[in-house]
Amino acid sequence: MTNRLPILFILITVMIDAMGIGLIMPVMPKLIQQVEGGDIGNAAIWGGVLSTSFAMMQFLFSPLLGRLSDAFGRRPVLLVSLLVMAADYLVMAVAGSIWVLVAGRIVGGITAATHSTANAYMADISASKDKAANFGLIGAGFGVGFVFGPMLGGLLAEYGTRAPFYAAAALALTNALFGMVVLRETVTDATRRPFRLSGANPFSAFRSLSALNSTSGPVAPLLWVVFLYHLANVVYPAVWAYFTIARFGWSPGVIGISLAVYGVSMVVVQGGLIRPAIRMFGDRRTVIIGLGIEVIALALVALLSNGWLVMALIPISALGAIGLPALQGILSHAAPDDAQGELQGVLSSIASVSMIIGPILMTQVFALFTSDHAPFHLPGAPFLLASALMALGWAVFATCQRPQGRYA
Repeated sequence: MTNRLPILFILITVMIDAMGIGLIMPVMPKLIQQVEGGDIGNAAIWGGVLSTSFAMMQFLFSPLLGRLSDAFGRRPVLLVSLLVMAADYLVMAVAGSIWVLVAGRIVGGITAATHSTANAYMADISASKDKAANFGLIGAGFGVGFVFGPMLGGLLAEYGTRAPFYAAAALALTNALFGMVVLRETVTDATRRPFRLSGANPFSAFRSLSALNSTSGPVAPLLWVVFLYHLANVVYPAVWAYFTIARFGWSPGVIGISLAVYGVSMVVVQGGLIRPAIRMFGDRRTVIIGLGIEVIALALVALLSNGWLVMALIPISALGAIGLPALQGILSHAAPDDAQGELQGVLSSIASVSMIIGPILMTQVFALFTSDHAPFHLPGAPFLLASALMALGWAVFATCQRPQGRYA
């Protein structure tokens, strides 16, 4: 029970991070048109500005919040961020100009950068053998938010474009109050790390961690594997809706069902299968298997011509999600106890970089191979690119990590 309530708080926190994004997605086009005017194309452009601002702030501030949590504790960073997040959603709820919305997404990106601190807290309270499985729980929590956020946002939109923002604020505030009661501090004097601003940016933090070594090999290539993994998986949110319309003629309802199936499958895999996979195969082989499944699944999505086969493939492709928590476990073992926040900050920044680069890359490839001037018509081209990126990550990991014992 000592750890269960704090773990529940952490899972709710990452779920709110995911839900907070999904809650407001259904109303953003209409809200942007209300405050800025113009047509849906103009709204889409501003929507891209808002998304990029959010991802950029996560990239810049994840290492900073991670280092702050190493120095001053996980508890104050998590609780203050939730309180600021609640206030930010309230400001966006009454926004009367596009620039207030942009400012709100900037602040929202900073507060959502606590994903790294949540992971660091989970690393603090987890036994060595349980780290990968508990990172999987965090992934499951994010998956739950991914599933229910857009659904709840769509329902709340019936009450107006501002309603989802009030709901997101209420969720963040309620969880902050819950955390004040159940969250204990895990950073002790023995593990506390002096704060240095020079080491709190993503570039210096990346260099610092790149110098580490795991028991099976150097850490630097593993960070590139994490980047390739995230960059490849950006293909789903970036082009899934456009791809399924162009390839299979799916309606918005069917697309929504497919996303729900994906989210539920991710929750099942990351919440229930990580621990058995680690126990059976060890960290290293779990990464190898997970990345291999991703390579094959992405290629099949690109090449299959039957939409229902692709729908049936979604739960199978979700099995590839066992790889990332195992990889995070290897990295967590390599980092010292006083650098867990910095590590998770770098990992969050890497994910944010992929969200900045990936949508542009994947949508441009999709546009190229579906245009009238395409060398050949292939709506699935972005998924082939994603499969190639994942295969590169698999090769880097397989060549740089040497088998070492039971959990290698």
